[in-house]
Amino acid sequence: MSERSDSDAVRIARDYYNSADADLFYRQVWGGEDIHVGLYDSEDESIAAASRRSVARMAELAGELTPESRVIDFGAGYGGSMRYIAERYGARCVALNLSDVENDRDRHMNREAGLDDRIDVVEGDFTLLDFPDASFDVVWSQEAILHAGDREKVCAEAARLLVPGGRFVFTDPMRADEASPNSLKAIYDRLHLSSLASPAFYRNTLSASGMREIVFEPHPDQLARHYARVREVLLEQADRLLEQGMSDDYIERMKSGLSHWVEGGRNGTLTWGIFVFEKIPPA
Repeated sequence: MSERSDSDAVRIARDYYNSADADLFYRQVWGGEDIHVGLYDSEDESIAAASRRSVARMAELAGELTPESRVIDFGAGYGGSMRYIAERYGARCVALNLSDVENDRDRHMNREAGLDDRIDVVEGDFTLLDFPDASFDVVWSQEAILHAGDREKVCAEAARLLVPGGRFVFTDPMRADEASPNSLKAIYDRLHLSSLASPAFYRNTLSASGMREIVFEPHPDQLARHYARVREVLLEQADRLLEQGMSDDYIERMKSGLSHWVEGGRNGTLTWGIFVFEKIPPA
């Protein structure tokens, strides 16, 4: 799917999420807990509340979660999703993430919540995993697979790690199936990507990996709404963020980049939603 090597993809993503500008942006603008696309009830709802609603809906679709459930999050960010799962269901969780800055904050928040005995924060790349086969009941991911250098490999790893009947629950910004691969060049350039996956890509790739689709809940309107809301909050807080050390260049690039996401969501070239696949048990 991408012309970048795995190592290039990891380096680019790690360098970005480890940067002081990005850390400040995701903590102050995006909410610092669930740094993912939200499900909004209104245009002016808080980013944190909408993002938490996405997590709650995904958990409902993940199957029966219990204290015996084992869950791994591919690209956990600050770990809010796994804290929700561990606190609400008592499940044992692994928060896999490549940014040591985010991971340090994740561990601190887990300790503060009294959940560090339920959540392992692991620094790593989700295309290079050393967990044994069938280690998890649920593989989880939110807006992370787009950064992978080899998305087919991520899908294959998700299938490998799941027990038979286990579920892969994920979201990702995607190119709409009917959109031209070249229609999102501005977004590709901003994120150092050569492509985005599409719903058809995930359906074909995961089917070939021994998975069957349980549900896809499309919410393309929420993608545009979310990035518009993030841009609005960024503009509202710009002066304070500059005082806290965020670079003016970062703010300007984010304003432009977020506009491209909003435009893509509104013109139908981008889509987003919740996918659930189940690992087919052996016959």
